[in-house]
This record gives sequence, C-alpha cells and structure tokens, in this order.
Amino acid sequence: MIKNKLLSVFVFASFAVTVSAQSPVSGFMQGKGKGNVVVSYGMEKYDKVLLVPKVVDAVPVFRNVDVSSASLYATYGITDQLDIEVSLPFITVTGNASEEVLKNLNFENERSGLQDVSAFLKFNPFDINIGSSNLKLIGALGVKTPVGDYKVDEGLQSIIAIGNRSTTVSAITLAMFKTKYGIFTTGQFGVNLASKGVPDSYISEIKLGYAASKIYGDVFISNQTSAFGTDILANGFDGFFPGTRVNTTRVGLNLYAPIYKTIGIAGGANSYIDGRNLGKATGFYGALVYKF
Repeated sequence: MIKNKLLSVFVFASFAVTVSAQSPVSGFMQGKGKGNVVVSYGMEKYDKVLLVPKVVDAVPVFRNVDVSSASLYATYGITDQLDIEVSLPFITVTGNASEEVLKNLNFENERSGLQDVSAFLKFNPFDINIGSSNLKLIGALGVKTPVGDYKVDEGLQSIIAIGNRSTTVSAITLAMFKTKYGIFTTGQFGVNLASKGVPDSYISEIKLGYAASKIYGDVFISNQTSAFGTDILANGFDGFFPGTRVNTTRVGLNLYAPIYKTIGIAGGANSYIDGRNLGKATGFYGALVYKF
C-alpha cells in the first residue's frame, strides 16, 4: 500500500472555504522526520442561503457570492507517534451587489486577506494489528487564531467577511480501520471552543477511502453543530454574524496521485447539503504536494 507519508495531505489541501465543516485531522501518521508541504487553491460559489426556517434563493445584499482560497499547509512527524500540522489560507470573498446598492449602503463587493493560522498536534498512542488489518486510535489538540486584520463588525457588509476573528481551541478523537487491500474507514468527533462571542461547536466526520501504490481516494460526510447562537434576521440577531448558530452537513471527495518522485497532485469537490445560517455552496480545489 501507499506509504503513510503520502496520505495526510488531503484534509488541509481541501481547506478552501471560510467555514470548514471537515475535520482538520486525518487518520494517517507521517513517521519520524517525514512530512508534506502542500500548496492548494480552491473555489466555491453560492446563490442560496440556508436560513431558518427556509432556504433563501438569493444572498441578502450581494445576490451571489464567490469564495477563493490559496492555502499553505505543512506537516511533520516529530516522532512515529506524534505529528504537527500547520495551515494558513489567504481568502477572497466577492459579492455581486449592484452599483446602486453599493453606493446607497456605502458597501464594497470584495473582502480579502490572510485569515486564520491553525496548528495541531496529533498523537497516535494505540496502533493495533487485527489479523492482516490495522486499527489506529488518534487524539489531536489544536488552535486556530486570526493573523490578518479583517473585520467582522460591519453589519450586512460582514456577509462577505473572510472569517469570524475568533481564537478557537479544538480537541478531536479519531479511529481508523485499514485493511491489507488498501480500503480504510475513519470516524471522528471533536469539540471547538471559540472566543469573542462565536458559538462553541461539535464536529464529526465519517470517511471511506482506498489507498494503493499509485492512487488515493476518499469520500466523506461531515457535520458541525453549534452549541448556541442566534439565527440571521431572527429575534435577538444584532447584526453580528460571527455570533450566529452555524450548523452544517457536507459531503465531498478527495483524490491524490504521485506525478514525479516526491511530487504529487491532489484535487476534490465538496458541497453543503444541509445547514443553518450559511451559504449553500459547492466547491472544488486542486493542490500541489511535496513530500519528504
């Protein structure tokens, strides 16, 4: 089967949206002294918003929204059981409000900049062989904090803010079962503790994949559920969008193939199929992977 050092690139390579419901932790460990550097570019678009109690067929003020993200991700195996992962995206969000609306409200159709840097430590204390198959149990602890000077307190202009300006601490547990034929499945659950009035949330993900010597692929379904928060335009909403209750259900796929020695390419797609207080977006990404 393909070596573990090729396989942990997919979650962060597919990080190409401002609100990500996919977990930042995979079930593959790098190994001591090994790692990856990934440069990715992703795009998503939406013209419907999942509000409560119904779907709105146009984004308020901006009609439709395009999001693009150029991301840098790196991971390194400190030991065979301990990895560090770091990610930093540059986000551009573009609306399509009319010139008349922009002038009347003194708004702009674009917000862009560095968003939030994130860092995770991932520990694999249990690695058990079951016949010819393998079971891994992994725990991860991470933090995400803003590095750009983007704003989130601009009223309806903040519909196209590039993030929520919150420092978030995340704890995740994960189990991965892998067979000798390259088929694997992972299940995980995590908690996000956020600052500055952003709701805490719970995340989960189920993934099914195949890893062989020349190709990797997986499909996933992921979920985020906020612990509290208001609904956009409902009673109690004060115009502070990061304080809203964001629930998401997303499905997607990731693919990877080596192209030359230590270089490979990755790509994938994802779509929100359900949610609360977010754009009903579909996105795509591509990535260049260097492994060492």
